[in-house]
Amino acid sequence: MTPPIVMATALAGMGVLHFARPRAFDGLIPRALPGSARPWTYGSGVAELAVAGLLAVPATRRAGGRGAQVLFLAVWPGNFYHAWRARKATPGIRAVTLARLPLQIPMIRAAGRIASGR
Repeated sequence: MTPPIVMATALAGMGVLHFARPRAFDGLIPRALPGSARPWTYGSGVAELAVAGLLAVPATRRAGGRGAQVLFLAVWPGNFYHAWRARKATPGIRAVTLARLPLQIPMIRAAGRIASGR
């Protein structure tokens, strides 16, 4: 599979999970955002599905790459918030939540390569 298809598949899977298991994602929503977490969870799921669709189609792949970059940057505060909330959790949970933060950098870069047609 090509990098755009791998990214599209991963985003589509995560997007579906936002609807199938929304409670798992509600805890990632920073409390500073207005309203309840659930609409934000569903909204981010829609965004992931939309970006996945753009990445899957060659004609819209560059726009999908740029959309993926924006999406990964937009969800980074939620991942940071989750890591902050997990600071007193078990070492395993802390490690996972902290590892996600720097791992978004290569994802943002990969999306940028897709956006530039590389």
